[in-house]
Amino acid sequence: MADPQWLDDAEMRAWRAFLVAATRVNQALDRDLQDGFGRSLAEYEVLVNLSEASDRRRRMAELAELSLQTRSRLTHTVDRLEAEGLIERIPCEDDRRGTWAVLTDEGFAHLAEMAPDHVASVRRRLLDPLTSTDVVALGRALGKVVDALAADGCPPEDE
Repeated sequence: MADPQWLDDAEMRAWRAFLVAATRVNQALDRDLQDGFGRSLAEYEVLVNLSEASDRRRRMAELAELSLQTRSRLTHTVDRLEAEGLIERIPCEDDRRGTWAVLTDEGFAHLAEMAPDHVASVRRRLLDPLTSTDVVALGRALGKVVDALAADGCPPEDE
């Protein structure tokens, strides 16, 4: 086995900063949604991904991938949102095994209420400390990481 290629000082700083920033930004965004609306970031992402579909519905498997959740975790998230009347599930007409998650009018209204506060939170927690040049560079760099992960088949198969 070959010797590992250890991270140099700059790489280690970048890696550690990424870990801390990703964790803390997500925690802060989640806390802001919880405090303001009693809603988790995972629930918010599900509502957003449904709202962005032309008919406000997506197959559960697609929704899991877009929302960065496993299928089993998404099922629990959708269960909670469905119990509140924000989403409904309907069987797929062309595939008896498939299910659509559909954003209800109430769910869309709830999302519209949350969105301005969430965007302000994203600005405060992530974007405000950066220059416009930093924002462009961050987007480009993280886009490359996402593309490389996709080329490697990530994320891994569902649990």
